[in-house]
Amino acid sequence: MNFKGTLIPIGGNEDKGIEKSEIYTLEYITSGILARVVKESGGIDAHIVVIPTASSIPDKVIANYKKAFIKLGCTNVHILDIREREQSEMPESITLIKMADCVMFSGGDQSKITKIIGGTIIHHIMLDRLKNEDFVIAGTSAGAMCMSDEMITGGSSTESFYKGAVGLDKGMGFISNVIIDSHFIQRGRFGRLAEAVAHFPTLIGVGLSEDTGLVIKNCNYFEVIGSGMIIIFDPHNLHHNNIKILADGTPITLTNLTTHVLANGDQFDIEKRIVKVLPMDAVFS
Repeated sequence: MNFKGTLIPIGGNEDKGIEKSEIYTLEYITSGILARVVKESGGIDAHIVVIPTASSIPDKVIANYKKAFIKLGCTNVHILDIREREQSEMPESITLIKMADCVMFSGGDQSKITKIIGGTIIHHIMLDRLKNEDFVIAGTSAGAMCMSDEMITGGSSTESFYKGAVGLDKGMGFISNVIIDSHFIQRGRFGRLAEAVAHFPTLIGVGLSEDTGLVIKNCNYFEVIGSGMIIIFDPHNLHHNNIKILADGTPITLTNLTTHVLANGDQFDIEKRIVKVLPMDAVFS
């Protein structure tokens, strides 16, 4: 579907400006991904609803996101701590989603999001608002992977490139023309995404590096944001794809899988499959 709103999938470990571990101490939060989420949502007065359903440590996730958004100056951060499907149908949950300018899904297990929230009243409200309003849905890691119609549920990176190594299921259906993987470079998930697009060769595969995301407009155009890279697998010109005839555990053959490596500020038209990158003089000026 085309939509008026904005999707912001993030590859995980987005800088929140609070962690002590060296890998998380980059101090650019005011110009980073969460700052862009706030900007797209309408600024520091926007109503941002954080949903930690995917997480196994929701209390810690809630505390981290509260600190991060407060550091950015946000004044209306709300928590929708849904742990059971019935909570997705409760009046207070519906009210929060109706009033939100942005819904932010945390990382964890993407299947928990689809199981607990998928198909519920608040899910349908989000779909309607994304289609018809200036409404933002953001998500990190699992919260990014659940956005598509077809969703990667798991799979070992060490066994990838063999049929059946990747788990696939239906996602939340916020976007229909891509399939998303996260922590992509850090966890070596190239084979997972390759198998996913072999199964669904009409889709664009997007591998998000950590602290890297997309700002997706109108369902078919996105800009890369954050400190890392994204990998695009475009299978529409595949010459050979033997996934349908293979038994599970058999190595996959894919030829002419178009691949792009993009970074901050680069853009991609999903429908036309056109890349627009920053000019060299802009990069080095």
